[in-house]
Amino acid sequence: MATINPYQAYQQNSVMTASPQELTLMLYNGCLKFMKLSKRAMEDKKYEDKNTNMIKAQAIIQELRYTLDPAIELSAGLGQLYDYIYGRLVEANMKNDLMILEEVENLVKELRDTWKLAMDQLKNK
Repeated sequence: MATINPYQAYQQNSVMTASPQELTLMLYNGCLKFMKLSKRAMEDKKYEDKNTNMIKAQAIIQELRYTLDPAIELSAGLGQLYDYIYGRLVEANMKNDLMILEEVENLVKELRDTWKLAMDQLKNK
């Protein structure tokens, strides 16, 4: 008989009941989490762990890219930014370059913070 992990059940329920805006915020936070784990693994010279987490961060950026609505003017610019971030993540992974990783981490933090601010402003209307 399999036991149910309460944390996993909570996480799954959170994703299933989240609005599209909340899901986007979760993606940004997840990307930042995997970049942070990659950075720590890079510093500890645990290259397999670094690679695993970098690939997860790259997948999240790709997912964010795929969710853009081409009918919205802002999507083109965001798409280019996501492409840039993705390319830099690949480069940071290949070169084990902490500076590149920190650069894109800052970009994703700015995107996440801006997204959160927009969500808060919509809630307060």
